Amino acid sequence: MKTVVSVLRWAAYALAALPLAFAPLAVRLRVPRRLLGVRFDPQPSALRAAAHTLLSGGMGLLAWFLLFLATVAAVRGIAYPLLTGDDYENSWGGPTLGGAWAVHAALGIGLLPVWAIGLAGLGQLQVRLARRLLGRTGAFWSLPLAVLLACAGVLLFISWLHQI
Repeated sequence: MKTVVSVLRWAAYALAALPLAFAPLAVRLRVPRRLLGVRFDPQPSALRAAAHTLLSGGMGLLAWFLLFLATVAAVRGIAYPLLTGDDYENSWGGPTLGGAWAVHAALGIGLLPVWAIGLAGLGQLQVRLARRLLGRTGAFWSLPLAVLLACAGVLLFISWLHQI
């Protein structure tokens, strides 16, 4: 149970990263301390604070987009019969409506922990990024990884837009 609460806290921090990216420095430091028990001494320059705002905001947008996709997958799985046509023979779990509904609902709900773990990973990366940019003590690899994930999030969003 403690692990589930920990994953949810880290996931909540990943979602809080978007508004925190534009918050004053004192708030950016207070939230991880209160929510996660993570402390670090701030020593940011104006350039480091601006870089943190940009990268943290980009990863925060990615976290919210992943939450949106998880919600869509869960709702579509649960409400599968209301959202599809009559061709259950070629769908997953077909040829009956009950089988197709069961498979889609199981996938939509069953993958929610995977989405939560992904968000928790983004939350941990957010803390490492804040330590590196605001506290100057974190690992260097958090910077290129944050840039890579923000760019990947843009590509994921564009590809999702093209498939609608």
